[in-house]
Amino acid sequence: MTGCPLCRAPRTLPWARARDLEYFTSGDEFAYRRCPDCRLVFIDPVPADRLAEIYPPSYYSYGPPDRSFAARVKLRLDAALFRRVLAGVPGEAVNVLDVGGGDGAHLSLIRELEPRTALTQVVDLDERAGRLARARGHRYHQGRIEDFEPGERFGLILLLNLIEHVADPAAVLAALRRCLAPGGVILVKTPNADSLDARLFRHRNWGGLHCPRHWRLFDRGNLTRLAGAAGLRVRRFRYTQGAPFWTASVLAWLAGRGLVRLSAGRPVVRHPLYPVLTPLFAGFDFVRARFRGRPSQMFLELESDGWTGNSPGNL
Repeated sequence: MTGCPLCRAPRTLPWARARDLEYFTSGDEFAYRRCPDCRLVFIDPVPADRLAEIYPPSYYSYGPPDRSFAARVKLRLDAALFRRVLAGVPGEAVNVLDVGGGDGAHLSLIRELEPRTALTQVVDLDERAGRLARARGHRYHQGRIEDFEPGERFGLILLLNLIEHVADPAAVLAALRRCLAPGGVILVKTPNADSLDARLFRHRNWGGLHCPRHWRLFDRGNLTRLAGAAGLRVRRFRYTQGAPFWTASVLAWLAGRGLVRLSAGRPVVRHPLYPVLTPLFAGFDFVRARFRGRPSQMFLELESDGWTGNSPGNL
């Protein structure tokens, strides 16, 4: 019987079974379980020895920049978010760290937005991304954040769509706290397993599983508790749109009925319906969020629990 990797409860329950219907890297079926105590959803077993297989060369973050309308809208939303978060970071100069930041695109955007930006640092695993990040003027550490030894502290740390990809999220948050400057903020974005689309597509290859690449899926409660155990507290929390998960779920559902064709050569993110459906679902989620809906992605701004700031948390 599999225990919970987060709260160590000895008993967990089957939650879903899914296949890779986004990139078709494997014909295997993967099992997901849920802890009845802390509500973590997790893959079991973790395919940690199959990284080269499950992250193919066609993986979206390895490709050229997305120039679609949806991507341009997302860029503007990201810029507004970064401006607001940085406004709450003190100091005449701000060092910025992006964990899992690839080629440093977010850091380049922040450097344009914030004149106080000083050192910009990426920590990631991909050698190709490292060459691009360095060419853009960013420092690059190829390896895990748990093994990163910074010479500086960082006023802003980005952890965007990464914590769900790791086997030990607690170790990642503990490493980030060690990197955080006084008054600094860790901005986390991750899927919300307590969402409408997760419930609707739970047994139909929910896109938020990003199977088999998302290993740990949280909700607001268990992620808040995990941050607290790492010496961090929530400064601000909000739900945000999960349109890519809706789109991946719907396309997989249509493909299962022979209505669209998906393959390794034309994965979900390259399908012509992807840029059509994604803005529609984004609008749907933004409207739902205004009426206290819980879309399938979350933003958390975390600060050290040893820092007394002026921004109250809203948990």
